[in-house]
Amino acid sequence: MHIWDAPDESYCIGEPKPTPDLSIEIIFTSGNTSKLAKYRALDVPEVWFWEDGVFALYHLNGNEYQRIQCSQIPALEALDLELLSRCVLMAETDELEAVAAFRRGMAR
Repeated sequence: MHIWDAPDESYCIGEPKPTPDLSIEIIFTSGNTSKLAKYRALDVPEVWFWEDGVFALYHLNGNEYQRIQCSQIPALEALDLELLSRCVLMAETDELEAVAAFRRGMAR
């Protein structure tokens, strides 16, 4: 068994699976896209990095991750990443308002 740094968040879209559909790395002081090799070994389809208020998305295409502008996961393709980013930043001071703003934005 190989032990490695677990992602900050991982999600299975739809139903539970042995490998998550999406992993999110939150970068404060260390970490970078070199971690993609670990995700590639696990066959995680998408990895998002959150750093300085911005998401950087990577999708596994064959044996390499490619930078993408929007999610390739069907359930997340229409996700407004700018809205999500604003709401994540807002949640640092007002989580309830951030959730409400996100719901309002997604309802449009």
